[in-house]
Amino acid sequence: MLSGMDGVEVGQGAGRRGGRAPSTTRSRVLDLVRTRGPISRVELAELTGLTQAAISHAVRALLDQGLLRENGAREWTGGKPRVMLTLDPLARCAVGVQLGADWLVVVLIDARGAVVARTRVRGAREEDPDAVVIGIAGEIDVLLRAAGIGRDRVAGVGLAVPGTLDLDAGAITVSRSLHRWQGFPVRAALAEAVGVPVVLDNDATAAAVGEYWAGRTAGSVAHCTLYMGAGIGAGVVVGGTVHRGASGNAGPLGRMHLHRSAHDPGPTLEELAAPHAVARRAREAVAAGRATTVRLSPDGDPITDFGAVATAAVQGDPLALELVEDSAEYLADAAVTAANLLDVDSVVLAGPAFSTAGSLYAQVVERRLRAELHAADRHGVRVALAAHVADAAAVGAAALVLQEDLAPRRG
Repeated sequence: MLSGMDGVEVGQGAGRRGGRAPSTTRSRVLDLVRTRGPISRVELAELTGLTQAAISHAVRALLDQGLLRENGAREWTGGKPRVMLTLDPLARCAVGVQLGADWLVVVLIDARGAVVARTRVRGAREEDPDAVVIGIAGEIDVLLRAAGIGRDRVAGVGLAVPGTLDLDAGAITVSRSLHRWQGFPVRAALAEAVGVPVVLDNDATAAAVGEYWAGRTAGSVAHCTLYMGAGIGAGVVVGGTVHRGASGNAGPLGRMHLHRSAHDPGPTLEELAAPHAVARRAREAVAAGRATTVRLSPDGDPITDFGAVATAAVQGDPLALELVEDSAEYLADAAVTAANLLDVDSVVLAGPAFSTAGSLYAQVVERRLRAELHAADRHGVRVALAAHVADAAAVGAAALVLQEDLAPRRG
C-alpha cells in the first residue's frame, strides 16, 4: 500500500456543478472562451464562422450546465454594450496522476489548468500493481475531500506513466523502472477503482499537453517538452495537435545512442545524462578523492544522490557543477537534434529531475540551440522550465482529461 503522504496542498475552493461533456460546437465555443475570455457572442461568431443563432444556442446550453458565466457588459465602438462571457473554472475539474517508481503525484486542476490541490506519496517501486491502484484511489478521495470538490464535477482521471504503452489495451508494455506493471491493465483497473473515466498516456506527452492547455506555449507553432524523471523522453505539440506516432509512443529520446560506431552502439542518452548516470559519476568522483560538498546517501539511492548533486551545483560546488553541466550538454545534444528535425520554436524542460537545477540545464540547452539551430535565420527557440516542473506529468495528465472532455478536437 502507498504510504508517506507529505500532506495535501489546497488552493481555491469550490465552484458550481458541472454538466455533461459538450457537443463539438459547444466544445469550440468553450475552448475559445477558456483561451480568449472575457469574450462576447459576436466575437465568438466571428472567430468560429458560425451563425449568431448557433452561437446563442451553444452559449445557452453551456450557461445552463454552469460551465460559462455572463460577466457584465462592455462598451463597444459603434454599437450597444456586449455581454461578456467567461469560463467558470471550477465547474469542471480533472485529476492527474504521475506514476513513478520513486514518487507518485496526484493533482486536481480546474478547467483553466490551474492546480487546485496536490499531494505526493511514495512511488510504486516493486509493489503489487493492484495494491498501488487501490492506494491511488484512496489518495484521490483524500484530495477531493480536502479541496471540497464533489465527484460530479470531476471529468475523469489522467494517468501519466513512463515506458512504452499499448494505448488500445491501456497497459504499459515496457518500462525499466516499473517492471511489475508490464502487461498490467492499469487503465481499466484504475477506472474501476475510482469510478470515473481514465485516460492513459506517456509522461512526456502528458507534460507537453499540460503546457499547451495552460497557455504556456501560446504563439508557438511547434513545441517540444523534454521530460526527465528516472528516464528521458519528449512530447511534441504541432499546431495544437500532439504528435503521437504510429503506436502512440513517439518521443523516447533517452533510448538514443550517442557516439555510435560500426563496432560499438555507444551509450544511450539516459546512460549519460539521466539522474542515475549523474549519481554514478558522483560516487566514482568521490571514491577517487575529488573534493566536494556533495553528501551522498549511505544506501546509494540514485534519486537521493542526484538531488544532492543538483543542490550542490546550484550552490556552486565545482564537482557538482561539472556533473550537472555534463548531463546538460548530453541533453542538449538531443534537444538540438529534436529542434532541427521538427523545426520547433519552443522547448520546455519538465520533470522532477529539473526541480532543483533546472535553470542550469536550461542555460546549456538555450546556448546550444542558439549556436546550432538550423533555421536560426528564420526564428528563435524559446527555452523555459515548465510551470509545475516537478509535477508536470501529473498536471498534463489531468489536462488530457479536460482536453477530451471540453475540447475533444485537439490532441
